[in-house]
Amino acid sequence: MNGRERFEAFFRGEGYMDRLPVYEWAPWWGDTVAAWEKEGLPPRIDLTEYWKMDRDWHPWMPVRGMDCPNEKTFGGGIIETEEDYENIKKYLYTDDALAWVERGVKEYVQDKSDLPLWITLEGFFWFPRMLLGIENHLYAFYDDPDLILKINRDLCEYHKKCLEIVYSYATPIFMTFCEDMSYNNGPMLSREMYNRFMLPFYNELIPILKSHGTKVMIDTDGDVEPLIPWFLDAGIEGVLPLERMAGVDANRVHEMYPDFYMIGGFDKTVLHRGEEAIRAEFERLLPAIKSGRYLPSMDHQTPPDASLENYACYRRLLEEYAVKYGARE
Repeated sequence: MNGRERFEAFFRGEGYMDRLPVYEWAPWWGDTVAAWEKEGLPPRIDLTEYWKMDRDWHPWMPVRGMDCPNEKTFGGGIIETEEDYENIKKYLYTDDALAWVERGVKEYVQDKSDLPLWITLEGFFWFPRMLLGIENHLYAFYDDPDLILKINRDLCEYHKKCLEIVYSYATPIFMTFCEDMSYNNGPMLSREMYNRFMLPFYNELIPILKSHGTKVMIDTDGDVEPLIPWFLDAGIEGVLPLERMAGVDANRVHEMYPDFYMIGGFDKTVLHRGEEAIRAEFERLLPAIKSGRYLPSMDHQTPPDASLENYACYRRLLEEYAVKYGARE
């Protein structure tokens, strides 16, 4: 089977599969790669090829044009008021950005169609935060709610244009809304705020995605478990990355929501401890792996304290468990 066929079988939940996809959903940290090169990894190598991972084709649907200003400080934002937003809109939702969407999908159709197609849309928590900055964004839910709603309305209409282009060429197997709306202690907003500022726009986009057979997932770090009922109400079908340091347990999620898809969940902090600890982590995740709804993968990007030898051990055991518990006739 090729990578696309494995992902199709996984998300279909039936039919022959030689193994679960052996997959790393996030790229490796630059510091990690630099450490590995000091240990003997050939420089400037294609790591997905080197580790013989299943590859995907993952275009991110850009919202900002190439000339859009950047924030001056990390998390500082680029607007403060509705007037600022109107002034900067000439850099957002542009024809050039839509042309970039089209190029990415056309390249997939022409050269990459043996790979699973995964698209990402900037979400209705994520994108206003990118514009307003972290602190101003959270205040704006109370101080300037009409601005949040205006931004998300514009974003939703733009995403509809993106999806029209994507589906005119190909059908993504799955997609993610990039949100990062939770942290170590839970959600960054209340259910009331979610229902007002995010859910209406999910309710417009998710039926479009599902009508084409695309599985709808969400990317949010931290403790995602309290949010899952909110997501289910919107029709969201899965989540990544299931950060273990925030207490997320893929087994518990599966017990509570048996049809929910999950990617990630492997505790990256055990990698430096060697094979016994790495195998123990796979054994901890075994109920979720057996469920057919979970792809074991790092719960975020691989840290630099994971040696080349220990990551090679992880890669070997990942395939062992993918074959032993993922293959089906």
